[in-house]
Order: sequence, then C-alpha cells, then structure tokens
Amino acid sequence: MTGQVTAVSRNETYSFSKPPRESIRLLAGLGVEGDVHAGETIRHQFRMTYEPDLPNLRQVHLMHEELFGELARKGFEVSAGQLGENITTRGVDLLGLPTGALLRLGERAVLEVTGLRNPCAKINDFRPGLLGEVFALDPVSGDFTFKSGVMAVVRRGGTVRPGDCVEVENPPLPHRPLERV
Repeated sequence: MTGQVTAVSRNETYSFSKPPRESIRLLAGLGVEGDVHAGETIRHQFRMTYEPDLPNLRQVHLMHEELFGELARKGFEVSAGQLGENITTRGVDLLGLPTGALLRLGERAVLEVTGLRNPCAKINDFRPGLLGEVFALDPVSGDFTFKSGVMAVVRRGGTVRPGDCVEVENPPLPHRPLERV
C-alpha cells in the first residue's frame, strides 16, 4: 500500500489544533521536533497527571484526509491540523492497519503504528456534534468505531513534507488489530 503525505502540522503549546507547516522533523524515540507531544514519556495533557511515567505511544498523530471529505458531506468543514494531527495522508487505510505496521515517509523517516487515537470530548468545542461523527457505538455489535486517526512512535527520524510518499510495511502474521492508546 502506498499513499501520500498531504500536510504536516505541529504546535509548541497545548491547543486543540496544530498549524500546518512546510515540513516537520521527526526525532527517533521522541516524536515531532518542537511539538508539545514529543517525548519519551506520555505528553497527553490529561494523562500526564495520573500516568506521567508511561512510555509515549502517542508521539505522532496521523489522520487520513479522506475523513475530511466524509465530514464535509455531513456539514463539518475540517482541514489539515485542525483535529490535532501531525501528519495528514491520502491513499492509506490508516484505520485498517495492524498494530506494529511501519510507515516509511519521505526519504528516511519510519513510524511504527501503536494504536487508534481516542477522540477527546474537546472536539465538540471545536465543532458542536463532531464527536459523534468520529466516535460512534455500533448498536448491533456494541463495538466502538474510532475514525480520528492513528498514533505512532518514531523508529527512524527524518524530515517529512507534503507530497512525500507513504509506504506501508505490515508486521508478520498474525496481525493484531489496532486498539485505543
């Protein structure tokens, strides 16, 4: 599976959205250079208060651009970085990847997918009603659907820019499905 990076974003401070950039630099074992969520241990603002020493499995947030079109058809205008993602992609089924899938971005960078992003209730402050479109309970199976992207850790650093290729390498079988991280 091959796709493309359509946008990159980072923010130095805690804020719901992240401004788009011309490029971002990924640092092995840390995340996006200059991003508030970069670090070896958890940097999620709420979770740091009760789990400060956990490894940071949420170093980089990736979201599929196709979601923006789906949301637009339901009346929600959203663009790259506005939901807090660092890397926006097109042509990669991020939500269908198994845990441990490797994403090769640009010339050098490698990310390892760790799980699904659990959407925050603050998403409704950004756009009222949006949480229900990216997080839903299936009334038949009782399973939750998470559409707000995936989280990853940086295995090999490098610079990532819009237009870069994204190549997927799945881990050996059996694959483990993505869970919330």
